[in-house]
Amino acid sequence: MALDIKICGLKTDAAMAAALSGGASHVGFIFFAKSPRYVDPAEAGRLREAARGKAMAVAVTVDASDAFLDEIVAKMQPDMLQLHGAETPERVAEVKARYGLPVMKALPLGEAADLERIKPFIGIADRFLFDAKPPKGSELPGGNGVAFDWRVLVDLDGGVDYMLSGGLNAVNIGDALRLANPPGIDISSGVESATGVKDPALIEQFFRAVRAARDNRAA
Repeated sequence: MALDIKICGLKTDAAMAAALSGGASHVGFIFFAKSPRYVDPAEAGRLREAARGKAMAVAVTVDASDAFLDEIVAKMQPDMLQLHGAETPERVAEVKARYGLPVMKALPLGEAADLERIKPFIGIADRFLFDAKPPKGSELPGGNGVAFDWRVLVDLDGGVDYMLSGGLNAVNIGDALRLANPPGIDISSGVESATGVKDPALIEQFFRAVRAARDNRAA
């Protein structure tokens, strides 16, 4: 099975180059002002040009207004929108209809009971991103470097397409792939040398770890 890999929170040409050369299927740009990974829509539009024909460019928003989404879509020209706030199924449907783009809905998970949150979005969201619940006091819905118990995904309906996120890094990615066997993975803080600062060497190291983990499973 092909594994989609999304490097999220990109802000520099060097990080973009590392993500693409490593084989990222998706590259993500954060449009949430409180995030240390925030990037201006016009700058994201410049950066995403390198991904054309190579990887899907994803615009990550948090309860964004139509006006802000209009600006992002116009200036960045994303291939996909990721809604990482408290958006309802109705809002997801509105956004899909307004822009004609696939939408990935992020949902926080912690225990098996949380899988119930997925049901209202089935058939509306094109894909899901499962992240850990934010630590108490955090203003960021994602990118907190926190993992959840990946074993809760074992009982997930096999027809649900998703990306696994939250606290992934080169050290634990082998366990994540073994326990959850996700169709896609998303990493942000796990390839940073400081908060919000992507490290090309850590991105390269992560891709090596993914390849090694997959090789071990195939052996």
